[in-house]
Amino acid sequence: MNLENKSIDLLNPFIIIAMVIVFIIIALPMWYAYQKLPSPSMDLFLYIGLGLIFFIFGILISNLLLNRFLKKDLSLDSLKDTIKISISKNPKKLSIFESYSRKEMILVIMVLIGIILQIINIVRLGGIPLFSATLKAEAAGKIWLASYIIFLPFINILLAEFNRDSHYLLVFLGLLLFTLTGYRTTPIAIVLSILITLYYTRNIKFKYQVLFLGLFLVIAVALLLAIGFIAVQAISWQHWSLNPIELVSYRAAFTLNVLGHAISNQFATAGKLFYSTLTGFFTHTDPRVLVGQATLGRNHSITSTIFGPALLDFGLIGMCIQMLLIGFILKTLHSIQKHKKEVYSAFYGILLAQTIIWIETGPTDVVVWIFYLIAIVLMALFFLKGSSRDLEA
Repeated sequence: MNLENKSIDLLNPFIIIAMVIVFIIIALPMWYAYQKLPSPSMDLFLYIGLGLIFFIFGILISNLLLNRFLKKDLSLDSLKDTIKISISKNPKKLSIFESYSRKEMILVIMVLIGIILQIINIVRLGGIPLFSATLKAEAAGKIWLASYIIFLPFINILLAEFNRDSHYLLVFLGLLLFTLTGYRTTPIAIVLSILITLYYTRNIKFKYQVLFLGLFLVIAVALLLAIGFIAVQAISWQHWSLNPIELVSYRAAFTLNVLGHAISNQFATAGKLFYSTLTGFFTHTDPRVLVGQATLGRNHSITSTIFGPALLDFGLIGMCIQMLLIGFILKTLHSIQKHKKEVYSAFYGILLAQTIIWIETGPTDVVVWIFYLIAIVLMALFFLKGSSRDLEA
């Protein structure tokens, strides 16, 4: 592995802070230029700042705890061996004609199962949810959940471990099908997570890394604009005069204004929001409707940024603990995956992508908590294996 290539890590957890700032900048025109929404109070920026500070604390705590462990695990005597292992784990370019290993075949089958389930889901609906608000409301059922839980991890693991061009056809099919469901977050998560996985599992020369980051942002914004605008136009009871760019700015400003209401109504849901996030998919309760009720008194599905749900449930202390834990988990997984690659890089890509999406939507998706739980298990296995090695020594 060319260590110089990764001397500057553009997709480390600190990118969350940059994306929060970008999100605020996107909202500014609707507050101060177009004045279509009331400008926020200083409390909004104060709470966002506190949340980001505790996110940084989580990263620093992870660094302190991992410093001794990883230094011991990557001692000077084993550094050369580690670099050699990293090289061997960088996927070799495979042609479509080269035989598949058993592991690669299993991964491809799992990805195909995820794709087939999504095809069944769309066929069952009898139409394209992207162009129908009624069908969209029915699209995110149990088949959709199973499809997403299977497709997203296995396509990332497949790309992390096997560098075969034909696998990108599976990426395209999955991306197309999840885009047709009309939900913005799933296709954005697919694209962002795959780009992050590729960033850490391919040798990208430093001069191309900035271009890679630019591509990362352009694709994310393009999907956000296209899917969001098409989906909104398909809602017959809403009529918008805003163009796609203005609509994104409006949604950002509106979501931040909802966060302002969450700040004023701390503890309003008293834990019900988190409980409904974990159980709502199976009880048909939308936690974002609870956000709408608690902040604006409306029975509508409303987002409140990554900070809002914790404030509504547990107040300022809850928000600070949440951000500290997110920072700690992301940084710990980030550090491990730089050493281990493969499945660790795949899940870091998934978690970072989903957390970027949470900047707008908030942590109100049970599927993301499932991914976080899997990542925690992977991290625990890494440390237990290291501890076992110490005992054997």
